[in-house]
Amino acid sequence: MNSNFNKGLLLTSLGSFWWGFIGVIYFEYVAFIGHIELVVHRCLWTAVMLLITTTFFSKWKLFLGEIRSFKKLIALFISGFLIFINWSIWIYAVASERIIDASFGYFIMPIISVLLGYIFFKENLNKKRIFSIILVFISIIILILFNLKSLPWVGLIVALSWAFYNLVRKKIIINTDIGLLIESLFIFPFALIVFYVIYKNGYNDFSLANSRLSLLLLLAGPMTVIPLFLYVRGVELIGLGPTGMIFYITPTLQFILGYFYYGEDFSLIKFASFIIIWIAVIIYLRDLYENN
Repeated sequence: MNSNFNKGLLLTSLGSFWWGFIGVIYFEYVAFIGHIELVVHRCLWTAVMLLITTTFFSKWKLFLGEIRSFKKLIALFISGFLIFINWSIWIYAVASERIIDASFGYFIMPIISVLLGYIFFKENLNKKRIFSIILVFISIIILILFNLKSLPWVGLIVALSWAFYNLVRKKIIINTDIGLLIESLFIFPFALIVFYVIYKNGYNDFSLANSRLSLLLLLAGPMTVIPLFLYVRGVELIGLGPTGMIFYITPTLQFILGYFYYGEDFSLIKFASFIIIWIAVIIYLRDLYENN
């Protein structure tokens, strides 16, 4: 395996672990403030953190150079919109005790990424990889037929928004954190307006009078930026297919937390689907190891 591929595997794995474990614990802990205000804080403090890191690492010249490209700005506006949708629905799922529903979406997402990688970037699909994809589809069908009484819209929106976000970012040649900054700046004004409305109507929990809670909400920035940077950088290094399969770390951990820690339903059918998915992941990762 070459060094870039190894680095991509490591970064993607770290980012996926962060989302699946650390991120769930944090956002569930502060979800009592309501999912709308929590989404707002996530958007606001993500932008603030990226402004700080861009200044600290002296990347403003790079930023100014990137925003001269109208095509990149349009693409980043689209990716920013997609990541905003993903954040919003995921936080809604956490706040409404639907972590397992959200993880269902993240189980679907890698397959969509593999297919998008094949369609748009001609990423390789051999027999083992196709077989692993078929196994995951079987697992997803089992979940839909035997567990979900209605259309799993939370999972579907999470999956589609994240998969197409990865696709758009893969097509943009831009420094990872600068791309994240531009995306966050597109979202920032809308988040600020919503926060102002919440504040004017007295619905805000964020207040200087409650310094402990305010500092806790400030962490929404690094809790978002760090795993997002790790994962996007991994996509750039090794492609949509491999990162999509490694990303199964995230929904697996979410499933485990949702059931064992938060007491959400985890039936035998879901457990069987879980096992089938991990068999598919092992097949895919072994093939990656043998062919890179």
